[in-house]
Amino acid sequence: MRNFLVDPEFYKNNRKHITEKQAAKSISVINSNYQMPTNADGSMPFVQNSDIFYLTGINQEDTTLLLFPDAPNEKFKEILFIRYADEHVLTWEGHKLSKEQARDVSGIETVVWHSEFERVFKSLVYDADIIYINSNEHRRADNIVKNRDDVFLTWCKEHFPLHEYKRLAPILLNLRSIKYEAEIKQIEKACSITKSGFERAAKFLKPGVFEYELEAEFSHEFIKNGSKGFAYQPIIASGADSCVLHYISNHKQCLYGEIVLLDVAAEYNNYKSDLTRVLPVNGKFTNRQKDVYNAVLRMMRYAITLLKPGTDFEEYTKLVGQKAEEELLLIGILKSEEVAKQLENQPLYRKYFMHGVSHFLGLDVHDVGIMRGMMKPGMLLTCEPGLYLKEEGIGIRLENNILITDSGNIDLMANIPVEIEEIEDLMLNV
Repeated sequence: MRNFLVDPEFYKNNRKHITEKQAAKSISVINSNYQMPTNADGSMPFVQNSDIFYLTGINQEDTTLLLFPDAPNEKFKEILFIRYADEHVLTWEGHKLSKEQARDVSGIETVVWHSEFERVFKSLVYDADIIYINSNEHRRADNIVKNRDDVFLTWCKEHFPLHEYKRLAPILLNLRSIKYEAEIKQIEKACSITKSGFERAAKFLKPGVFEYELEAEFSHEFIKNGSKGFAYQPIIASGADSCVLHYISNHKQCLYGEIVLLDVAAEYNNYKSDLTRVLPVNGKFTNRQKDVYNAVLRMMRYAITLLKPGTDFEEYTKLVGQKAEEELLLIGILKSEEVAKQLENQPLYRKYFMHGVSHFLGLDVHDVGIMRGMMKPGMLLTCEPGLYLKEEGIGIRLENNILITDSGNIDLMANIPVEIEEIEDLMLNV
């Protein structure tokens, strides 16, 4: 377990923001993720529920947070339940947080063993009229596997059917979409580690290298620098597979004259970065590859100028789409007479640029947030335009991480090579 301490005031403030928005006489309950099994007696690496990490900083399983701002007894306004580690657990799994350590990390005074949750909850719940339940309401989530919050909701309604139930997710979603200084520092560190990994991989690449060897170069550099590893499943797509948006098999050999699309980034202390770059396998782009690459680079540069307070998300998408159309005309993919006849709701550029321009970034790589209305200071967004020419086997996507501020924006990846000359110099000066 890699857990980097953040000032507990950060977590205290996050909980304060939640309780200020709770209804009177209400309890909120947020649960950690399960330790998920593999086959036989194996288990997957534990991944914490982002919401409970955001509110407590606790990065281990069997953790529950209870918030009851109107509790009659002051010590029950915030309760943290953590796993008790007996000798068996310590022998087989190693260190788990003590109550004192959990207090130091979270800033919560009342820490109770998780096995006591039902007893404590039943002693408090009848002093409340409303129970807030957390849930995964990300718009792209499938939710095909029940998580601990889902199971808790079923148990709660069975035992306390006459209480009123409310959704906690809308409150958390709005809070988490604005990043604070402590979070920005973690993401900046993740971006710095990503830069090191990218430069290492770029210097390693040559004809005959396998995609998984590039993946290994990234992994080595990430872990060496204090990251747990990849922020998401890495995409290392050479040749025609650069046009496959979520190519993750990473098994092919990289051939002379091809390009490799690298959508690979590091996490740091559970916070994610998100980078995409494209490399020529032999260290030099062909003229056609340069044409498409520079078209996407111009799209990204233009899109970044729009990422500022007051920009409407829908207008942003529309304007970047118009820029894509302009670039496709410039490189000869679209014809002006075809564009003049296109249907307004079926623009021709979508054949070559079929995904979104941006998404929120934070504790999740596709972080929570509503991409409607106006952009606000504190939002952290990716900027990732692309053009995919399947007939030519050329897929170009470029992606940086952009923090919106009162005075414009800050590109957290501005120091990672992206211009063609920078890329070629990096690869040739090994």
